[in-house]
Amino acid sequence: MRKIGVRELVGFILRSGDLNSSLSSFNTPQAGTRIHKRLQHHRGKTYQAEAPLQTEVELNGRPVLIHGRADGLIMQDDQVEIEEIKTSDVEWDFLPENQLILYWGQVKLYAALLMREQPNIDQVRLTLTYVQTPDEVQTTEHQTITRTAALAFFEQVITEYEDWLALQESLARDRVQTAAQVTFPFPTYRKGQRELAAVVYKSAVLGKHLLLEAPTGTGKTISTLFPAVKAFATDRVERVFYFTAKQSTRRVAEAALVQLRERGLRIQSITLTAKDQIQFPEEVDVEPENNPYFQGYYDRLKPALKAILTEGRHLSKDLIQSYARQYTLDPFEFSLDVSLFCDVIIGDYNYLFDPVVHLQRFFAVENRANFFLVDEAHNLVDRAREMYSTSLSQVDCEALLNDLPRNMANRSLRKRLQAMSQQFQRLQDELPPHQTELDLADSDESFTQAVGKLSERIRQWLAKQPTGPKVEAVRLFFFACLTYSKINELFGTNFRFRVLLQDGKITVRLFCMDASPFIKEQLELGRGSVLFSATLSPLPYYQRVLGNEPDGLKYQLPSPFSSNSQTILIATYINTTYNQRTNSLAAIVASIHNLVTSKSGNYLVFAPSNAYLDQIYQAYRDRYPERAVQKQTPNMTPADRDQFLAAFQRPKTNPVLGFALLGGVFSEGIDLVGDRLIGTAIVGVGLPGLNSETDLIRDYFDQQNGQGFAFAYQLPGLNHVFQAAGRVIRSVQDRGVILLLDRRFTEPRYRQWFPADWRTVHLVHNQDELRQQLQHFWQTPNDL
Repeated sequence: MRKIGVRELVGFILRSGDLNSSLSSFNTPQAGTRIHKRLQHHRGKTYQAEAPLQTEVELNGRPVLIHGRADGLIMQDDQVEIEEIKTSDVEWDFLPENQLILYWGQVKLYAALLMREQPNIDQVRLTLTYVQTPDEVQTTEHQTITRTAALAFFEQVITEYEDWLALQESLARDRVQTAAQVTFPFPTYRKGQRELAAVVYKSAVLGKHLLLEAPTGTGKTISTLFPAVKAFATDRVERVFYFTAKQSTRRVAEAALVQLRERGLRIQSITLTAKDQIQFPEEVDVEPENNPYFQGYYDRLKPALKAILTEGRHLSKDLIQSYARQYTLDPFEFSLDVSLFCDVIIGDYNYLFDPVVHLQRFFAVENRANFFLVDEAHNLVDRAREMYSTSLSQVDCEALLNDLPRNMANRSLRKRLQAMSQQFQRLQDELPPHQTELDLADSDESFTQAVGKLSERIRQWLAKQPTGPKVEAVRLFFFACLTYSKINELFGTNFRFRVLLQDGKITVRLFCMDASPFIKEQLELGRGSVLFSATLSPLPYYQRVLGNEPDGLKYQLPSPFSSNSQTILIATYINTTYNQRTNSLAAIVASIHNLVTSKSGNYLVFAPSNAYLDQIYQAYRDRYPERAVQKQTPNMTPADRDQFLAAFQRPKTNPVLGFALLGGVFSEGIDLVGDRLIGTAIVGVGLPGLNSETDLIRDYFDQQNGQGFAFAYQLPGLNHVFQAAGRVIRSVQDRGVILLLDRRFTEPRYRQWFPADWRTVHLVHNQDELRQQLQHFWQTPNDL
């Protein structure tokens, strides 16, 4: 029997009027749950908290269960009362009418469910309790609804929903039937690909979390999407989310869906695009009340949804914008609304993992029909850590004070900004003499309270202000304060409260050293997940930092390439520790030249910092000015990056030597297939530069498991090395050389972490041995 939640029913059918983007609340689920429980606890013995309510109806000739949980139910003698509790950081007086319609609609439907099941109830008292955070200002309103009115309201809602249910059921039939019939979109599986698809399918069907390392060339995207889509046929999975950090990998996922559609798959799929990349140019810096794409948005939404869902193809950015313009809808919000009808959703990590911008419509509560695919999962470690960190600056606070006119309208806001500035000054006064950083295990309660009070005052002030640059500056600081309060709700032993002094001003930073509890919590909102990458070695490390799931599965696929498709050489005669860099520069340059002259073609050199990269690049150019070279520079535009890669298109006639940053945009996610790249030299073991926050991570994991240096420095650095090395062999026809220029690669503390296909390496102790090994490799035929 199909089940429909009251919240879902109300949220779709009763929405009307304008789009109110300013209503986005920065509350955490933890804060909302805490407030709910506290209020419910004090309601008395006759109060039933989280009271389950349901009723069965017939829609489109089939039984459907309408269900939900009322926050509170009181049934005493002839008196019946249902309470709905809502929490948000929006002030009650600023809630628009269309939001209140949704709130009251939910509690009215609860009353109707109760009355349908209990015919003796003639009327119900409806209570809406609204708690505005962070100060927990409570507003309570009451209504009374009769049996006749409640049942009429119920019939009105489900009658309108019946048409949409028919559409959803039609789409679901297409999804299930064609998923059962669709076949793998290639004549044969690559080596290891069938096994990979099988373990992903089992994870989806059984509801497991899987950590998967599949080497480059395995075909990870189609090998994860295809089995996830096949799981639709079991009815256990109804929606697949494909999360990734890069545009390039999103395009690969889109291409895989095209291939499956060509095999007969009929599903709805969409790529979610960031707001600033999809909104119309004329919307930029326009207030919601003056934006025609916001005004009356919900009154035009449903016809647009019905129209676009007949397309039967992937809903790209261009297609979304086309329909949004036709129906005068904001394209970003339209993409989110149409995604509710989609079976596969492609988007950035932050849609699931970011506590500030994650998709409430999908991830407010657990849904066992959702399955998550997380591509290039090694990138999630640092991304998640930063998602759960935030900063507030004294400079920004005082800039607002200086720019805000001294008049009665601004008096109250100025007072709060001054109080905030005093909190920054207090923290500066508490710094030990001659110290510019202070790291504390506990959050500062006085500072946090000042942030909360300032946030509330700014909200009240913004509601009365016209658009303008000064207002926008206040708004940006307001969002920074809200983010701070939200992250502070999550503060625990995996955080540090940092006080940083620079140029006489304080920055307060909540720094998350370990985001694994939050990754785990978000992954558990779905049925299961596959976190995959070409480089997840060692798997126990990634299991710990990517959720620490004790029952999670781990799977490593062997390389599909022949053993002599690549050779890995370690130059034992080079020492790149910081004190030896200048002394080893000549040997590095000579080694690079031996590499590129062993066989004509394209090569890449990677170094761990921009300064070191510049030093090597300049030394090479001075020594070999005749060689065609190019170098990655900081802050390259997309056009600059395309131009850099374009130089690798003609290796036979115009071979090039590129210099790039280890861990940068060219060290992962680029495909220079065939002879477009035949070798890479990696200078150093990739250790991140020494800094206070990485040291905090080191100290934290030292306390956790005694492996602080490995978790903070060594393993993240090695992942950059593995990723850069992975640029060389991209297909079964590729051949190439990986030259590791650092004697530390020979040490057990590094070699113990090498991936399985790196177990056979060759040590070269001087330039002559290097030339001999290179010559031997290129003269040995490839064993395909």
